[in-house]
Amino acid sequence: MCETCGCGNPDEFKIHDHKNDHDHDHDHNHDHDHQHNHTHGHDHGHEHTHDGHTHAHPHKHDSSKVINLNMDILSENNRLAERNRGYFQGKHVLTLNLVSSPGSGKTTILEKTILDLIPSHKIFVIEGDQQTTRDADRIEKSGAPAIQINTGSGCHLDAKMIHLALQKMEVENHAILFIENVGNLVCPALFDLGEQKRVVVISVTEGDDKPMKYPYMFQSSHLCIINKTDLLPYVDFNVERAINYARQLNPNLEFILMSAKTGEGMAEWYKWLEERMTNDQ
Repeated sequence: MCETCGCGNPDEFKIHDHKNDHDHDHDHNHDHDHQHNHTHGHDHGHEHTHDGHTHAHPHKHDSSKVINLNMDILSENNRLAERNRGYFQGKHVLTLNLVSSPGSGKTTILEKTILDLIPSHKIFVIEGDQQTTRDADRIEKSGAPAIQINTGSGCHLDAKMIHLALQKMEVENHAILFIENVGNLVCPALFDLGEQKRVVVISVTEGDDKPMKYPYMFQSSHLCIINKTDLLPYVDFNVERAINYARQLNPNLEFILMSAKTGEGMAEWYKWLEERMTNDQ
């Protein structure tokens, strides 16, 4: 986090284990150093007067230090993501990173999915939000074990958070692990969590130009769920245009039109999950 995306204090976050310590918060520090004792590689502009002549010294900013710091943070994250990926592969766990802007309906999709699949599948969920355990509470009521990560002022999950959450959650072999990321279409695109597939969810209430506004999220995703299709008669959203925009960025991106409220597209979603469990583990 930190310099990479500009989000707040990256040194502390909270993981809530509903099973063992529902009423207690746990603070964990990142492995990497974030003391913010940054050396600023720039000179502030100022003027000097010599023999009646004024000499302006322009402000110069050395952006290489910021770039190097970003590379260090992402490199460390990617190293931990590979550890997570190895863990998932060893246990034959299908791990999906669900990303979206706030209010797209990710949690409702998960609730419906759990209720329909939990009789025949082992499902676990890691929830990411800046505050509260509301989503994890909803997931557990649906019947799946859940861990809540509160990122505070942070705007995304990272591989370290997932690694620590896995220490508190006994994910069984041959299970499905859903990671519901913080609602944000920018920063989560940069951070690999170790997942096999990234699923981006957009709703028809957001606007069909989302792919063009947030290109990297759609370039880095494998499936796009267009949710809340029951509202299409009442909103200005062109499904074909949204798909065309996204496929200009990522020709291999798959799409499912869905309404978690009415059930439209849920069978196609379940088929997609079954195919991933068969082919990707």
